[in-house]
Formats: sequence, C-alpha cells, structure tokens
Amino acid sequence: MKLDNIDRALLHHLQLNGRLSNVELASRIGLSESACLRRVRALEREKIIDDYVMLVNQAKIGRPGNVFVQVTLDRQQQADLALFEEAVREVPEVMECYLMSGDQDYILRVIVRDAVDYERLHTDYLTRLPGVARVKSSFALRTVRKKTEIPL
Repeated sequence: MKLDNIDRALLHHLQLNGRLSNVELASRIGLSESACLRRVRALEREKIIDDYVMLVNQAKIGRPGNVFVQVTLDRQQQADLALFEEAVREVPEVMECYLMSGDQDYILRVIVRDAVDYERLHTDYLTRLPGVARVKSSFALRTVRKKTEIPL
C-alpha cells in the first residue's frame, strides 16, 4: 500500500493519540467520518497500523531502571537461536530483544527497580537462558530521548 498525504496525516495523529475518536480524527484531517474510517481500516488491514497500546510510566510503577544487556550465545545455529528467543519471551522484565550483527548475538532492554533487582534478574533468568555464553550489562543513567512516533 502506497501512503499518500492523508494516510500520513492519519498516522501522525493516531501515533500522537491512539484514543482519538473517528469523529475527532476526521475533523483534524478534513475528511468525512466515513472516508476517515475507511482509510483507517485499510491501514489496519494492511498492517501499517500494527496495534493500539497504552504506554505506562515505568518509574511510576516502581521500575525506573533501564538496563541494556548484550548476550552472546555458545552457538549461533538456528535451533539455538530459536530456543533462546522462545525462552526470552517468557521473562517479563525483557521489554525489547533484538537479534544483532556484530560481536553480540542479542541486545535486550530490561526494566528493573534498582541494581539489586537487576542482580536477581541476572542470576535467576538471564544467565539461565538457553545457550547463553556471556552477558554484558549497561545501566542507563538517564533517558535523553524516548519516542514512539515513527517519522513518515
């Protein structure tokens, strides 16, 4: 699906506030309500709109710490990667996991209360994931920029 300026405007407004009603969204874009709804449904059908979510302030719920964890596996065979990926999906504190090129196999972003909480996570989960040879962790000191809107 090729995006036009109206699609981009719809996506922009929905990325800023996914709770906009169709009436309000149509008004902001300058479309009729039915045309707006048809376009949004087309964007959903094409999986350009992947999902609607609510963002929770992790500090307000007692998990202010972000730790970036580089994981190297013993082997990089497809079966080993699949076992690791299946297991890492079960660790609630893992917010993001990326298969990487370069020196490490994966980078994870995990959320924790503090260093003691991270030590628990490291000992009880991360080092016990299938195939893990090495774990290297870096604590984020401050968030400089965090955004959810993808530039169109």
